[in-house]
Parts: sequence; structure tokens; C-alpha cells
Amino acid sequence: MPQDSVVTPADIRAARRRIAGGVVETPCPESIPLSEITGTRLWCKLDNLQRTGSFKERGARNALLQLPPAQKKRGVIAASAGNHALGLAYHGRLLGIPVTVVMPDYAPLIKVSTCRRLGARVLIHGRDFAEARARANALVAAEQLAYIHGFDDPAIIAGQGTLGLEILEQVPDVDAIVCPVGGAGLIAGLSLAVKSARRRVQVVGVESTETGNFTAALRAGKPVLRPRRATLADGLATLTVGANAFALARRHVDKVVRVSEDAIALAILRMIELEKSVVEGAAAAPLAALMSGQLPELRGKNVVLVVCGGNIDPAILSRVIEQGLVHDGRLTRFTVRISDRPGGLAALAQVIAGCGASIKDIAHDRAFSGPDMHAVNAVCTVETRDRAHIRELHRALRKHGFTPAVAK
Repeated sequence: MPQDSVVTPADIRAARRRIAGGVVETPCPESIPLSEITGTRLWCKLDNLQRTGSFKERGARNALLQLPPAQKKRGVIAASAGNHALGLAYHGRLLGIPVTVVMPDYAPLIKVSTCRRLGARVLIHGRDFAEARARANALVAAEQLAYIHGFDDPAIIAGQGTLGLEILEQVPDVDAIVCPVGGAGLIAGLSLAVKSARRRVQVVGVESTETGNFTAALRAGKPVLRPRRATLADGLATLTVGANAFALARRHVDKVVRVSEDAIALAILRMIELEKSVVEGAAAAPLAALMSGQLPELRGKNVVLVVCGGNIDPAILSRVIEQGLVHDGRLTRFTVRISDRPGGLAALAQVIAGCGASIKDIAHDRAFSGPDMHAVNAVCTVETRDRAHIRELHRALRKHGFTPAVAK
């Protein structure tokens, strides 16, 4: 692989020609409902519609196509928690190049199984990216494989930059592009492509409060290692930003903000409900930044959100949706003390129904209900419209002699 640390706009244009026909030029439709809730005129660059569900295919194909013929026969290797591995596996199969991926043990099961289905050799090794990378490095030497870094290889960065070129063509009057930041390969290539063609366009990076690698690098003036923390935006959970990526991005990114896990969960819910798109946490981060009011300067502007991927683990999607509903005030839980005699539960249900709320689940807690053998705690999970509706329900409960204790 080329190891030149410099990526130029010409490299990105060449990458676009190189990957044409092999990578989807994804749509970038305007979203009226998301525009209404953010106060911007908003478009979504839907790279979650790539074959493997993320933008990573762009860099993967560009890097694979530049391998020397002998190396294409021997194959490549990468350490990756998911989307880079998927992109390499898919395009390796299309191009006839053997691919090995080393995935840390926290990699989502759906990404592990999909990599294997796409024909890659998948090795699960290590508690974090560093340990997975060490295993991959050992195989580079033992099997003469080429290591393709997921966010710092110049060919990868150039490939990701093609997304920026497409945005400029699809939304010619764009004022700002809001992009997630993990290892910084995407925002490095995108910002270089955009700023070299249209300097006035603002490029904003978004991190989770549980990641923050780019922010840490800006403070230190260089990439620094940070411990991995659990986050819904697992695609952003690298241990550091890439040196090449950081050198490019720090010159072209205008602003970086960080969003909470609750804000990401709510943004995932909004994307499902309003945009009819299932996205992973990293892809929801840009919307979360707008919804949480961190970018007031973009109100009324033409804004593109980079929807970078859709590979959320189905095992946690329902939990994420419920978190979003709770944050939104559309799902609440409380405990009330009711009579354990006939009619006690019916009286409670009547009050809840009278407020227009819907009982989703109810359970009796007799073991911890106190000394009165004729009373019982009822733990209620109830669907509501919003937080104002929750307050209305609580007032009605108290009016009828029920005192709700809200679950923390």
C-alpha cells in the first residue's frame, strides 16, 4: 500500500474514477420532517445504502485496486470492529483478493457473521483495537499480507473523500456538512474534497461524549491514545485518530462538537420514525448534534448530514428505541400502591385510560409492599404522548388517591 502521508484533491478525484461502478453513488435527498425539527433545510447523504451498509466500501475498494498484482494474490489483512472489515470482505470477494480481518471481542455479532458470509477469514482476538492490531501485524509478517489501515491509509482517506465530491454535486448550494468523527479518515477525506472545491462550505465533526479522540488530539496537537468506553456509536470508538487523517482534518474541519448517548438514542429513533431509515449510532450523531441545539449557527442554512452507516446490532436496536422513547417522554414507568382486593387494579387502569395513556406492562410486587397484607405495589410501564402528558397522568393519579413513584 502507498505510505505517502499526503493526500491531495487529485488523489480523491482519481479514487472516484477508480471505484466508479463498484461502489454505489448513494442518494442525498432533502428531508422535510428532519428540516422541521432542526430549523435547517436538511439533506441526508445516505451511505447506509451501500451494499455492506456503510461508507467504508469507498476506501476499501480504492485501496484494494491499487495493490501490486503479486500482493493481490497473497491477500490483505486489517484489524476492525466491523464496517472496514465488511467493506474489505465484500470488495475483496468481488476483486478476487483474499481478505483476513481480526476483530476484537466486542465486535457486533452481526458484523462478524456478515464478514464470514462475504468470504473473509475472520479471527476474533483481543479486548480492544490495539490487541487486534498486534495479532494482525504478526500475520502480516508470517503470511506476507498487506495491512490496510481502516482510517489512516492514504488510499482509504482518498476513497472516503469521494463522498464529499458527491455531496457537492447533489446539493450545489450546501452551506454546511455535519459528519461523524471516529478515527477521522472519513472527515479528513471529505473535508479536503469539499474545502479544495468550495472553501466557504462549513465542515462540522461530531463525536460522542464517550469517545472524543479528535477533540483530545486537537488539545494535544497530535493523536493520543484514549481508553475505549462503551457507546451506542461503536463506529466512533477507536482508541485514537490516525496521524495522516488528523494532519489533514485539523486544517479543514471548522468545528467539532460532542453529543450524549441519550441524544444519539433519540436521533436513531427520529431517523426511524421520520426518515424511515435504520441507522447505527455513529450515523445518528450528526442529527443528534442539531437536535440538541449545539449548532445554532446553522439554523436556516442548507445542511447535509452524513448518514455513514446502518449496521446497528438488531439485539440492541429495541433497547435503543426504548431509550429514545423514554428520553422523548413517550414511555414512562412508575410504581403505585393499590388495594389487593377485587377492583383495585381496575380502578388504577381506569384512571390511566381516562388520561388517554396506554398500559404496556404491569406487574404486582407483593414481596416488598410493606406490612399491609391488603395492599400491593403495582409497577406500571405506560405509553404516553410526551412529557406534558406524563405530568397530566401523574396529576390524575394523585387526584384519585394513587401516589406515583417514578422509576430512576
